[in-house]
Amino acid sequence: MVYNNSNHPASPSERAGERLEIAIITPDTLSAIGLRELLKGIDPICIVRMFPNFGAFADDTPDMYTWYFVSSQTYVLYNAFFLPRKEKTIILMHGVGGTVIPAGNHILNIFLPEQKMQTELARFFEEKKPLPTPEEEKELSAREIEVLVLVSKGYINKEIADKLNISLTTVITHRKNITEKLGIKSVSGLTMYAVMNGYVEADRI
Repeated sequence: MVYNNSNHPASPSERAGERLEIAIITPDTLSAIGLRELLKGIDPICIVRMFPNFGAFADDTPDMYTWYFVSSQTYVLYNAFFLPRKEKTIILMHGVGGTVIPAGNHILNIFLPEQKMQTELARFFEEKKPLPTPEEEKELSAREIEVLVLVSKGYINKEIADKLNISLTTVITHRKNITEKLGIKSVSGLTMYAVMNGYVEADRI
């Protein structure tokens, strides 16, 4: 534990040796305000700016921030920006059940009780541990990724077989393997996974 000159535990900014700058990008104003207050409680000297949408955020200086707290919808729509910065990005989720988050991403369930969320955030800033650690999914093969992309674009099994010049049985086997590896059964869930991993752009679906 690091302490400052007044013998109080040092804030994340003090430990980093510079004032942390944090961006919250979400259309949910109440969640943004609540999160800002929690963050200021943990690190009183940090700078927290709130943006209702990505456009307002992009008009600022996006790369100046230490951390991005971003709604899952914004993350999906603008993953071209956030994927290369996923180590600095915390995805705000309305609950985390039934959603597979790509490995390496941080997530924060905004439905957590205040004390629990504060504890999670403090632990994250102290130890740099994921919020929380997602279950490690098994790696997809190159062919499975090709099938996943076509599924996310709305192609049926027969069309996928024709496009990839493989048998219908092989397509079905690949889809079964994908489902077992990711634990996702619905097409919408697979599509979300494909977008969040950068395998397909949201506007191409």
